[in-house]
Amino acid sequence: MVNQKLSNAELAQWDNWQQHRDQDAGDYLVAKYLPLVDYVIQRFLISLPKTVDKDEVRSYAYEGLLDALDKFKPDKDWKFETYAAWRIKGAIIDGLRKSDWLPRSLRDKVKKIEKAYAELEQQKGESVSDQEVSEYLGMTQAELNRAVSEAALSAMLSMDDDQANMEDRLPRAVAGSPERELSGQLTKDALSKAIAKLPEKEKLTVSLCYFEEMKLTEIAEILGLSVSRVSQLHSKAMLRLHAAMLSVHEHY
Repeated sequence: MVNQKLSNAELAQWDNWQQHRDQDAGDYLVAKYLPLVDYVIQRFLISLPKTVDKDEVRSYAYEGLLDALDKFKPDKDWKFETYAAWRIKGAIIDGLRKSDWLPRSLRDKVKKIEKAYAELEQQKGESVSDQEVSEYLGMTQAELNRAVSEAALSAMLSMDDDQANMEDRLPRAVAGSPERELSGQLTKDALSKAIAKLPEKEKLTVSLCYFEEMKLTEIAEILGLSVSRVSQLHSKAMLRLHAAMLSVHEHY
C-alpha cells in the first residue's frame, strides 16, 4: 500500500534520494524533516544533566535523521515523522551510552539513591519524602537534590537496559514470542503501578511530559513552578520508576 500521506512529488524526492542518491533530493528531505531533530532534542532536555554536551546530542540526533532517511520505506503505510522520531531517539541513546557522560562517582551515588528509594518505598508501601531518603543515606537534602538532578537520564537508560536484559534471560525471547510479550507486559504493569504511586506533582510531570508530550517550559507554566523545579521533579520520578523496575527484573 502506498503511503497516502506523501504526495507524488514527495514520493519522487524519496525515490531520487534512496535509489539514485540525488543530492538535491537529499537536501530537500533533510530541510523538510530537520525540525524533527529539534523536537526530539526538546524531549530529551528535561533529562540531560549539565555534564552532557548539547552539541554532541544534536550530532547524534542528526545522524538518526540521516539513518531514518536511508531506511524509511515510503511504499509502506507508515508515517515518516513517527519512524524518524524513533530513529533519532535511538541514535541519541546509543551515542550517550558510548560516551563517558556520567562520572563514576556520580553513577555510584545514583545507584545508592535508587536503592534507597526502592527499599524505603517497599517498606512503607508508598512514596517517601526527600527528607526520609536523605536521612536514610546520611546526606543533606541539598546533596540529594544535586545528585538527583544529574540522574534522570541515567535512570532512563538503565530502564531501557533492564528491559533488554530481562528479555535476554527469558528463553526464546524473540520478537512475537510469548516470552517477549510477557516481558513487555511485566514492564508495562510495573511502570503503571509505579506511576500510580508517585507523589502528585511528580505524577503530573510524567503525565504531561510523556503522555501529553509537553515541553519543560510548558509543564512549568501549568504547574506554576520554575523550570528547574520541574526538571527536579522529573528526575526524582525517573529514579522512583527505575527503582520499581529493578524490583520486577530481579525476579527474572
